[in-house]
Amino acid sequence: MSPVRRCSRTACGRPAVATLTYVYADSTAVLGPLATYAEPHCYDLCAEHSERLTAPRGWEVVRLLDGSAPARPSGDDLEALANAVREAARPQQRAAEAGGGARRADPMEVARRGHLRVLRSPDN
Repeated sequence: MSPVRRCSRTACGRPAVATLTYVYADSTAVLGPLATYAEPHCYDLCAEHSERLTAPRGWEVVRLLDGSAPARPSGDDLEALANAVREAARPQQRAAEAGGGARRADPMEVARRGHLRVLRSPDN
């Protein structure tokens, strides 16, 4: 017996790269990375057959990403990175303003340590 798992399709001897599982209750076919071990109710597919996979009419195909493939950054990721850079630059600007004798923006603020503030009690 060969240690390499083969495609489950008839007459296909190529090595398997993905595992197909059907969720009959949801009418869904789930195609994901090759499972750790072969199970009787799952199908191992080669690259060609996994790319050409179609489901019966009315069914949905869910393709799970391979964890080993590098994920491409989305627009949200880039925006979050830009916001983080802006936020990291702010404490330096505040320190420069405080050193120049700038007036505090919040009259309730008594002291500041990094991003933490000590506020005056509203009763005082």
